[in-house]
Amino acid sequence: MLKTKMQRVASAAKKKFSGFVYNATTQSGNYFANGVLVHNSGGLGTPAYARVEAGAVHKANKGVLFIDEVSSLSPKAQQELLTAMQEKKYSITGQSEMSSGAMVRTQPVPCDFVLVAAGNYKDIAKMHPALRNRIRGYGYEIYMDESISDTPQNRAKLVQFIAQEVRKDGKIPHFRKDAVEEMIKEARKRSGRKGKLTLKLRELGGLVRAAGDLAREEGAALVTREHVLKAKTLARTLEQQAAEQMIDLRRDYKIFLSTGKQVGKVNGLAVMGDSGVILPIVAEVAPAASRQEGKIIATGKLGSIAKEAVENVSAIIKRHTGKDTSNYDIHVQFLQTYEGVEGDSASVSVAAAVISALEEAPIRQDVALTGSLSVRGEVLPVGGITQKAEAAIEAGMKEIIVPRANVEDLVLDEVQKKKIKIIPASNIHDVLRECLAESSKKKALLAAIKKEF
Repeated sequence: MLKTKMQRVASAAKKKFSGFVYNATTQSGNYFANGVLVHNSGGLGTPAYARVEAGAVHKANKGVLFIDEVSSLSPKAQQELLTAMQEKKYSITGQSEMSSGAMVRTQPVPCDFVLVAAGNYKDIAKMHPALRNRIRGYGYEIYMDESISDTPQNRAKLVQFIAQEVRKDGKIPHFRKDAVEEMIKEARKRSGRKGKLTLKLRELGGLVRAAGDLAREEGAALVTREHVLKAKTLARTLEQQAAEQMIDLRRDYKIFLSTGKQVGKVNGLAVMGDSGVILPIVAEVAPAASRQEGKIIATGKLGSIAKEAVENVSAIIKRHTGKDTSNYDIHVQFLQTYEGVEGDSASVSVAAAVISALEEAPIRQDVALTGSLSVRGEVLPVGGITQKAEAAIEAGMKEIIVPRANVEDLVLDEVQKKKIKIIPASNIHDVLRECLAESSKKKALLAAIKKEF
């Protein structure tokens, strides 16, 4: 009787879900019972055949199973998924939470489906190697673009997207031309690259709805540029709100300064989430504690890449200042970096702070710095350049030194451009020329370094 019932269930499921796209991340129900992709229901008194309910792999039979964040599945679940794909049939096995231990196991049920799995690049390491090998062997791996070229055709597609979001919402008014232009400008900014528009449309869609809600509250017939600008302020991400509070806190307690000059202290810049923050960095030099060699000691919460960048600064110092760093212990501190520091975009700031401490040449505190530094003293491009510039403006900085290659990536409005001066830098000489305060030591240092470039 149970076998006959299972055959009928499998036949009905095959007809019902033929050609069906099944998204395991949005469908309701329990997809895991005892670690496998199934779902069972019913209490102890429920007949076994009535407790059986097809899992996601069975419902997608002769269709497509879409799994978002596939790497979040446990290794065992990924292994079971691979088994289902290979065998094209899988038993429904498990027990209900309310069944007092009652368990059922069916004969294999058809589950012949096409798997479409999505995830983040950084989570590839969490993928089961056998499952990923199967995908590479019989399917395709596609790395999705995060941006598209800023062309008239793609801008037109973005306009179409805005109109679609308005229609999908059904309650907000359409956008006026100036509002659309502001949205396109925002898409440029969020791409983080010159000549590009972001493809993170979910975030842009949220801005469309926020601006539309503001216009609706005011009873406006159309959404204007002012509504979009106001929505950008009100609909900020948690990271942006936290970054603003962090800048205010650090300013109030004078963790960083925007005026005056100090030896060995520099205002670096970093990105937290999708928002820029001021990253105060201080350096101190002392005679080496070891007779064999000096050390560069980095404190604060540093990621592995940032630690490596700190260590590489010693090569810059030896080559460009002529000083033997083995005679010194050089302490570098990233002040109050509770949010963590990752990436090497602070290496220019670290080098400036250390050279300032070694030469006792003060650094201007109304200047903020960002950039990656090669061991030859070249300033290399970094990410999040617009967000960092906005953080510098918010903190009251007068100038920001950026890699020359990043200048065209900056997307600032006219009001922002008037508040800060952008200084492009190609090498460490350019950086020190702008960030060091005028002094005899600055002149001597620049004269020595200039010979290298």
